[in-house]
Amino acid sequence: MHRPLPRRSAHSRPRRLAAATVAGLLLAVGAAGAAGAAGAAPAALASNGSPEASAPSPTQLVEDYRAVYGTPGAAAAIITDTGVERVTSGQDGEGREVSASTPFRIASISKSMTATAVMLLVERGEFGLDDPVAQLLPEFRLDDPRAGEITVRQLLQHRSGLSIRTNDEYALPPAGSAEEAVARLANRHLAWDPGSQFEYHNTNYAIAARLVEVVAGQPFDEFLETELFAPLGMTDTLATEGCSDEVPGVADGYEVVLGFAVDVPEMPGLCAGNGGVISTLDDLVRWMRFNTGATIGLLGADSLATLHQATAGSDGYALGWQDRRTPSGVPLVGHGGTLATWTGDVVFAPGDGTAVVVLTNAAGSPGELSANLLATVTGDPVLPIENPFTALNAVLLALTIVIGILLILAIVRAPRWARRRVFARRPLVVLRLLPIAAIVVGGALLPMLMNANTGLVTNWVVTLWLLPMAAILGLVCVGFGLAALVCRAASYARARRRAAAR
Repeated sequence: MHRPLPRRSAHSRPRRLAAATVAGLLLAVGAAGAAGAAGAAPAALASNGSPEASAPSPTQLVEDYRAVYGTPGAAAAIITDTGVERVTSGQDGEGREVSASTPFRIASISKSMTATAVMLLVERGEFGLDDPVAQLLPEFRLDDPRAGEITVRQLLQHRSGLSIRTNDEYALPPAGSAEEAVARLANRHLAWDPGSQFEYHNTNYAIAARLVEVVAGQPFDEFLETELFAPLGMTDTLATEGCSDEVPGVADGYEVVLGFAVDVPEMPGLCAGNGGVISTLDDLVRWMRFNTGATIGLLGADSLATLHQATAGSDGYALGWQDRRTPSGVPLVGHGGTLATWTGDVVFAPGDGTAVVVLTNAAGSPGELSANLLATVTGDPVLPIENPFTALNAVLLALTIVIGILLILAIVRAPRWARRRVFARRPLVVLRLLPIAAIVVGGALLPMLMNANTGLVTNWVVTLWLLPMAAILGLVCVGFGLAALVCRAASYARARRRAAAR
């Protein structure tokens, strides 16, 4: 006689469902990691594979990068003494094919142009790099006497003492202009003595932009257009004050999550002087030729060298440029640019003038692509590129689904949960609600928890743009968590009333 199989209790079903979900999602995370590794494979094989394998072409490198990051559109150029090789691929936010004349927001690559604008005024004798900013810009005041010691050079080297810890430049609403950004500093303090420490802080370059405006007597964007862009033939380049300012002909960039790309407006913020330039591949080729010395006349050789050379104690940061090196040790000068929906990178070798430009309309790591493109000229190894966001977003998706399922179960099962505790003491019932309350609080504080190790506070708007899956996780925790708390509390109250009426 066969014994009947044991009957599983109804209470085990949610646990089995959650366990199965976790297992499945962990497999998905593993698959995502494997996919990321596979996406990095072509470049790795080309540089480290069999002897007969040839180095990847610039076109292949751009396509490999797009595949790894899911980048909808990219434009790149390799500049040598023999000419320019351009690679364009994909589409912009309005579905148009990317070309060498497609406009891109170049983000912090703009800093090199702000520094050059300052150097133009220095060459004209308007002020010196080591002059105190407060003497040149009387409206520049902080609630800190040390602010009077900050020099123009220290602004451009990010060694002013300004810090995100004492000046939250991501606070909303953002300043509407460089002038307003300077005015907002009136009640701020420095984090350390000017010149004593490096911290990359965008407000330094907003102050520099305002300095140019006051000394030159014209808006910063007009100064760049008339004194920098027009002389260099950069006719398709302009500057905006807001990071998300609408400009005719400029499409939105993209958010890319787990391979899905959605065109969205750029995150609001102040970009005057620090990231507001919009340019094209062709115009940035002209910009790099100027910086390598191929275009003569706008700035003297000594001034160009000053822009490009970092000094002792500057952490490798010059004036709007950063020191870099190839894997074989060749000195380079470059700068990257990152907004929420746009990234780019420029780099050149001062010795021979070889340069690379990379522009993309989504998040990523364009500096890795520019290094690989440069390697096709220098003979350095082409390195594999991996997307760290693939695994991170997969983990966040897994957490979102698991927590969402558990909270939905808590909502659906709230009446049963209440009936089982109708005669329990209220303090014990409250204790039973604490885990869900902790999920709600954790979701609400997620932006701060993400940066707990840095001491920074990130608001929800920044989190939504920079890491959408984290924002979705937080919203699920807060929304479904509150619903679960309300359902359990209401069900418990009803159960108590019914028990009292019997």
